[in-house]
Amino acid sequence: MTTLQPSQATEFRTQLRERAERLRGEIREVLERSSDETHANIAERARDLEDDSFSNLIVDLNYADIDRDAGELRRIDSALTRLSDGSYGRCIDCDQDIPLARLEAEPTAERCIRCQELFEKTHATANTPTL
Repeated sequence: MTTLQPSQATEFRTQLRERAERLRGEIREVLERSSDETHANIAERARDLEDDSFSNLIVDLNYADIDRDAGELRRIDSALTRLSDGSYGRCIDCDQDIPLARLEAEPTAERCIRCQELFEKTHATANTPTL
């Protein structure tokens, strides 16, 4: 059984909160950089088609970075909620314990390995974290 000791729960909570703070900082940096790198600003400086394509790529990459980080923040918030309500470390599909080694490797894990593999085969999208 993977019942967390209070010290383990505190360690996971601290680790998740620190990661969330780093992600928020990264999002702020991308947004600040994005305000300088809007498509119009980049295209204004770059007048040929290749540079215009490059400006589109930069803007798209900035949005992709923000989207990826926001998704991880949602998973962290969910994990913190599970820590608070006592369901952290239990698979959301089969209600079995998630091995401690899996939680240490992926603190936001919602599923045991078996259920995660099944989920990836049946529901995965481009944004779904994989094993």
